[in-house]
Amino acid sequence: MAGITRWMAGWGVGLAALASLSAMAQGYPNKPIRIVVPFAPGGGSDSIARVISERLAKDWGQPVIVENRAGAGGSIGAEFVAKSPADGYTLLITDSSAVTINPYVYPKLGYAAKDFTPVVNLAVLTLVMLVPVKSPINTVADAVAADKARPGSLNGASPGAGSSPHLMLEMMNSIAGTKLVHVPYKGGGPAMNDLVAGQVDFSFSGLSTQAMSMVGGGKLKAVVVTTQARSASLPDVPTLAESGYPGVDVYSAQSLLVPAGTPPEIVSKLNQEMVKILEAPEIKTRWKDWGFLPRPPQSAAQTGAWFAQESNRWSKIIKENNIVAE
Repeated sequence: MAGITRWMAGWGVGLAALASLSAMAQGYPNKPIRIVVPFAPGGGSDSIARVISERLAKDWGQPVIVENRAGAGGSIGAEFVAKSPADGYTLLITDSSAVTINPYVYPKLGYAAKDFTPVVNLAVLTLVMLVPVKSPINTVADAVAADKARPGSLNGASPGAGSSPHLMLEMMNSIAGTKLVHVPYKGGGPAMNDLVAGQVDFSFSGLSTQAMSMVGGGKLKAVVVTTQARSASLPDVPTLAESGYPGVDVYSAQSLLVPAGTPPEIVSKLNQEMVKILEAPEIKTRWKDWGFLPRPPQSAAQTGAWFAQESNRWSKIIKENNIVAE
């Protein structure tokens, strides 16, 4: 009898907790929302966060504050959100690599991938293989042939060990059987400068405004993009799938995440609101101007599945190549 009483009491506590979460979700949002950007103002995550915050505040009638918590490559802000209350009032907008890559290359990171629930990918950006304008490399086949003729002779720059460009280089070695050599830099600026000067042979770079201006200005050549669809910004540049590597679809995403444990109803409401914002014609136009790919937004479940897939893909490459970020 005492056991049944204890079970009934526990069941009652569980029901009360569920009722509390349900009430929280139904009344959400009823106070200001904070969007944390783990980088300094002016970057891609910050620009997206400020557009989203304006629309969200207008639609929901609550203040939405963008808070920059920069430092340690984005880990300070990400850790802050991971340890915040899971109530839907502290959100994170960051590059997806904060969850799909960083936990596997930074041994002392203050958070893990399991500490977040992905809500939606807000913007998608392809990687592009860039080479100096005077390089004899014009196609992926040229690069592979040059490497096969002299294994280890081609050097690829990246912003640092464990970055997306570095991991894309290692993926090329895996799928093409090449021995491309990684040259890490302390940031994208120095890497790009040496690439333009011909000090390195190539780099996989996000198709940012800077990269597009370098190609458009005749300082660099774009060889291939890593997504299955061509980029509208570089319509004449083929994809890796078109270049003999079917199935390759690699891209970087700017994503909205919340602390793990956030009620599913709140995650779903956030996802639906973000999808509505992203489908607005003026947002689509702005994203296109910024070089983002026109991919339809996904549900929270689909976004979570993509994050799991990416984590599996990159953690395998990181482990196989013993990659540790500096």
